[in-house]
Amino acid sequence: MILAFDTYYFDGKAKTVCLEFTEWNQSENFKVHTEIIDNVAEYIPGEFYKRELPCILSLLNQIDLKKVEAIVVDGFVYLDDEKKYGLGGHLYEKLNQEIPIIGVAKTNFASIEKDKRSLFRGDSQKPLYVTAIGIDLDDAFQKVENMAGEFRMPTLLKEMDRLTKEI
Repeated sequence: MILAFDTYYFDGKAKTVCLEFTEWNQSENFKVHTEIIDNVAEYIPGEFYKRELPCILSLLNQIDLKKVEAIVVDGFVYLDDEKKYGLGGHLYEKLNQEIPIIGVAKTNFASIEKDKRSLFRGDSQKPLYVTAIGIDLDDAFQKVENMAGEFRMPTLLKEMDRLTKEI
């Protein structure tokens, strides 16, 4: 199975959504896991993972990880070319480096160049930025490229984003 995570913040709370699916090109018949947590840490520039990682780990406690092929996060695995961990890297470590993590970010992070691929989907002139750990970056790029949907955002990732904002 493949898991994809996103978190939405509101009123000192965080709503984390995880979509569970089996095929990279899937667009329906997925399972939704969700959780709302109170008293979420404040956002600190450059340390976003401290805010979002506890939310993802809490929701992961409700999922059997034995069959997980990969986890997709909304963000970066690395923050720079020296491989300083972003959200994805920290998650990889918390999972004992056992599950590949693919970061899919909507906005560019200027200080990473070599371990990032720009993915143009559909007719969009704005790319998605793919980073990865525990899996070859080109393989991760191809998996995200092959996700269902004709627009910039793959169908499941767009749906996940929508679900996080449903309060």
